Amino acid sequence: MVKNKILVTGGAGFIGSNLCFQLAKNPQNEVYSLDNYSTGSKENHITGVHYLEGEVKDISALIDFNPDYIYHLGEYSRVEQSFEDLDKVWESNNGGMFPMLKFVIKTGAKLIYAGSSTKFGDGGIGRNQSPYAWTKATNTELILNFAAWFNIRISIVYFYNAYGNNEISYGKYATLIALFSRAIRAGKPLTVVSPGTQERNFTHVDDIVDGLILVGENGNGDGYGIGSPDTYTVLDVANLFDGEIEMLPARKGNRMHAELVTEKTKKLGWEPKRKLKDYIAGIRLES
Repeated sequence: MVKNKILVTGGAGFIGSNLCFQLAKNPQNEVYSLDNYSTGSKENHITGVHYLEGEVKDISALIDFNPDYIYHLGEYSRVEQSFEDLDKVWESNNGGMFPMLKFVIKTGAKLIYAGSSTKFGDGGIGRNQSPYAWTKATNTELILNFAAWFNIRISIVYFYNAYGNNEISYGKYATLIALFSRAIRAGKPLTVVSPGTQERNFTHVDDIVDGLILVGENGNGDGYGIGSPDTYTVLDVANLFDGEIEMLPARKGNRMHAELVTEKTKKLGWEPKRKLKDYIAGIRLES
């Protein structure tokens, strides 16, 4: 049986590991992960997935086969921290994109790229948001240009505040739901960055993976948002956990709102199935 060869960059990370798990369940898929383990973990490895360690900029030297699909998730993905991590943001995001696109041209793979919904905060440019938002927005533009110039197959997806299995719960790259979950279990205050009225569309990672695979198989072009329609402020989320709240100073790049763009994904048949309030209720029962 001829199998689909699928490469997931960042396959040992939060979303990538969940994607690898789902892809590997299909016997028609042969799944590979390329990860530099800057935020990924070998504890997230999935049986049956082939793991390679290295940087995306070295993809042509590291990958000796022609993938049918490449899910490119392996980039720097934090907004506020990106002001302090300029070198890392540039090297991870913009530095890896040109080698990736040359590899796609050479192999004929379809590229499914994880863009950033933060760019919708200022009309799609990302300039006024953060170094992270700008690098992701410019990568999106470069991919669209290469698709026009070289007729490569692409789909660009946009996640909205993922939570769920394997999310990072420690350090400066920890996600909000994981931080709150750890705090509530330890009986510590929930730290909320001021003003707390920042709106987010928290989306379960399983819903994101469902959308990713659907878009990978059936999507074409840009604009595939994968996000829950349920909007919460950060204070709303803290109140769902029902813990003590400690307010922190405001931070640069902390956007207040992002437009939810999911119409194209829904037309493919995707709908979110999980609710944040149910997930948090489960955590509170365990605590």
